[in-house]
Amino acid sequence: MEKDGGGRIGCLVKRYPLLDCISGQILTAFLLMEECYKRGNKILIAGNGGSACDAQHMVAELMKSFLLKRELSKEEKKKMLETDFQRGSILASKLQGALPAIALDSHAALNTAFANDMDGRLCFAQQVYAYGRKGDLFLGITTSGNSENILFAAVTARALGMKAIGFTGQSGGKVAEIVDFCVKIPAIQTYEVQELQQPVYHCWCQMLEEEFFRR
Repeated sequence: MEKDGGGRIGCLVKRYPLLDCISGQILTAFLLMEECYKRGNKILIAGNGGSACDAQHMVAELMKSFLLKRELSKEEKKKMLETDFQRGSILASKLQGALPAIALDSHAALNTAFANDMDGRLCFAQQVYAYGRKGDLFLGITTSGNSENILFAAVTARALGMKAIGFTGQSGGKVAEIVDFCVKIPAIQTYEVQELQQPVYHCWCQMLEEEFFRR
């Protein structure tokens, strides 16, 4: 591989040998995420059930320190102190650098209202339409690859000029035909797919953090 985040994917495969056959897919997805952040854009992530938890988990790792200390720059700290010395000193010492990401499944009031008033299958699509901008990236987590709300969101993302990545089980399902790229975990049963998805997105988060915050 030309780039492997300091050998992170190799380490991942060593710990989870089943992932060796998709190491190239893992790298390609990382490069798309890296490109998104280098342009100053954000990532929108969605899933259902356990995958909703994974979406929120991944966002948490991106939006705050994962393994590295993400201190604000000297200029950012200075601005905090100049704005309000007392509170600014706390902000300057405790705020952490972030990679902007939103978990679309975490907005219960919006999603239930839209499902009640309009069409539950479009809950994520509505948020992609509202939040999404050209250059952003949508990551749809669906173990079957056939979750309708993920499919509608992916179509919306691509229509807006965003990149769309599917994060699925072995078959890829319908989402693989819609997205720009699909990472297909080599497992079929839902729980087995999810067991392997977590170390993959942890690897992505670690690689992204090292790319943008290692000093």
